[in-house]
Formats: sequence, C-alpha cells, structure tokens
Amino acid sequence: MGKFTYESNTSITFEDRLLAHLQAVIMAKTRRGESFTFTWKDDMSTGGGRTTVYIHPHASLIFKYSGGRTPRLNPAWLHALNHTANSGRGLYIVPEPQGEYIPESHGEPMTFKEVPTNAPPTASD
Repeated sequence: MGKFTYESNTSITFEDRLLAHLQAVIMAKTRRGESFTFTWKDDMSTGGGRTTVYIHPHASLIFKYSGGRTPRLNPAWLHALNHTANSGRGLYIVPEPQGEYIPESHGEPMTFKEVPTNAPPTASD
C-alpha cells in the first residue's frame, strides 16, 4: 500500500497500482497549470465519510510507494480517471476498466492521394 500526502497534513493509503495511475493523472494536469478537486472515501476505521482536497500547481504532493517496481499503466484507466478529473465533480476513483483502450475515432482518417498530372485546371488553380 502506498500513501498520497497533500500539503503534509492530509494522507490516505492506496494500493500502489492505483496510486501510480492517480499520480500520472494529477501530475499531467498540474504540469499544464490546471487546478481541480480530488475526492476519496475515507476508511471506516477513521469514521468514514469522504475527503476532498483542492489540487493546484503549487500544492505540496507526495506519492510514497511501498513496492519497488513501477506498475504498468492501463491507458483505459488513465482515460477514465482523466475524464473524472476534467468534470465539474473533479477527480475521484473509478474501477479499472477491463480490456484494451480504443480511442474514439475523430472522423475519417486522413489519406493522401496522387494528384493526376493530366487533369484540367480547376477554377481555384
């Protein structure tokens, strides 16, 4: 279990794999100068409830891992977490999607064709 610490006074433990995905999303957004909220459910041993912190580029953030290996990141999970971070609700933890991530298609793929040399000139030429 790893630990996320915010501003040296708020800490929460997460499984290392989840923490690596959260770090990737949080650091990408703060590098771009973006601010957002991050909300998680508190453990019942601490009274339950939830905690929300305001992540901004100047916040003190610590990502402490218990394991020595860097987990392989799942692009589908990164996409899902990033989607929540970009919402009005802010970043919150969603389950890891199963299967491969296939990005949405943005229209027809760009294709290049040869320009015929014997074609008559058009009005725009």
